[in-house]
Amino acid sequence: MKTALTIAGSDSSGGAGIQADIKAMTLNGVFAMSAITALTAQNTTGVTDIMDVKPNFLEAQMDAVFTDIYPDAVKIGMVSDKELIIIIADKLVEYDAKNIVIDPVMVATSGARLLKEDAIDTLKEKLLPLADLITPNIPEAEILSGLEIKCYKDMETAAEKVANELGVNVLLKGGHSINDSNDVLFEIDCLKKTWINGQRIDNENTHGTGCTLSSSIAANLAKGESIEESVRVAKKYLEGALRDGLDLGKGSGPMNHAFDIKEKYRN
Repeated sequence: MKTALTIAGSDSSGGAGIQADIKAMTLNGVFAMSAITALTAQNTTGVTDIMDVKPNFLEAQMDAVFTDIYPDAVKIGMVSDKELIIIIADKLVEYDAKNIVIDPVMVATSGARLLKEDAIDTLKEKLLPLADLITPNIPEAEILSGLEIKCYKDMETAAEKVANELGVNVLLKGGHSINDSNDVLFEIDCLKKTWINGQRIDNENTHGTGCTLSSSIAANLAKGESIEESVRVAKKYLEGALRDGLDLGKGSGPMNHAFDIKEKYRN
């Protein structure tokens, strides 16, 4: 069995972060492991508190994983502190990590800022250039590119700019009232732009969609799929989880990551 490591924050409500990553990786057919960057107190209505782990403890977690069950892919999500970003970057280089997918989480769907202001430059300089793929949404791509994104052409321009500046492949995710969940993939090696269309699902419960997509991509990269195919499969999985129509909590609830488990295991 192929393996994948998620390096991200914990979501106490189970819909996003480490919890969503492990579910998505497992349902996409790989063995999931984790290194936790922060504990969050959150639910479907918002984030009420964040406690970062100590840098030496994050380092110990990564050492424990890489020296025993080497991951075939690594997904990185919420990292709010620049010291933690540096630890992650150094360890990825030390262990020659493969198939690195980074979801540059900066702001929660609820509007809570998840990345400290002084950590943005460190993220761009130390960590993002190590990725095989980064998956910003439109607000994150505006921060990374310095451009305003209002249409399809703006998405293409921003994706190409970020890719060229960082030297990485970029999947700029649509939505945010610009399109019906269509994403643009810019592959830096071949300078290729590919639109990967999705179906907008009529479901207001979208907590953890970014975590789920990036983790699913990492899982498929671990299994040897190309970047484009990994994205296509991950988007189909995400659509299935949304279409299942799970409705929990008082706010933007989680999806059903296990929608595809055979019924005999669910009863």
